[in-house]
Amino acid sequence: MKHTISVLVEDVAGVLTRIAGLFARRGFNIESLAVGHAEQQGVSRITMVVPGDDRIIEQLIKQLYKQINVLKVQDITESPCVERELMLMKVNATSSTRSEIIELAQIFRARVVDVAEESLTLEVVGDPGKMVALVQVLQKFGIREIARTGKIALTRESGVNTELLKTLEASL
Repeated sequence: MKHTISVLVEDVAGVLTRIAGLFARRGFNIESLAVGHAEQQGVSRITMVVPGDDRIIEQLIKQLYKQINVLKVQDITESPCVERELMLMKVNATSSTRSEIIELAQIFRARVVDVAEESLTLEVVGDPGKMVALVQVLQKFGIREIARTGKIALTRESGVNTELLKTLEASL
C-alpha cells in the first residue's frame, strides 16, 4: 500500500538530505517528494508518497522523529485530505490534431501554456489519477516530454472524506 507522509521540519540546510539518507539506508523508495515553505516562518513541509505496510510505515515514522530538525510527522493516508499534483506535458500537435488535443485538454481542465508549430504544452493540476488518465488519452498523439511535481496534501479541517463521497455517489 502507498502511504502519504507529511513531515514538518525546520527550514535549515541539510534536513532533506538527512531524511532522504534515512530512507536510502533502510532501502525504502520514495515514489513522490514535494518540499516547500509551510505556514510558519522557518518551517517547511515535506510530503512523501512511500510504499509499505502499516508496520513498516510506523517504524519509518519513529525513525523520522529521531532526526534532528523534524518537528511533526503524520501518516495522512487514511485522513480526509485535499491532494494535488502539477504536470506539464508537451504533446505532438499538427494543424489537423491541434483542436482535438485542446478539446481533450479542456475535459481534464488542463490549460494550454505554450503553442509551437508542432507541439502544445499543457498544464494540468489535480489528483495523480487525473494525470495518468490525461497521459493515456493523449498518448496516441505522441508525448514529447512530461514534468510532474510530487503530490502535495493537507488534511481537511471539515473532516469530509471526498473519496468516501465518490464511492457512495457511484453506487447510487
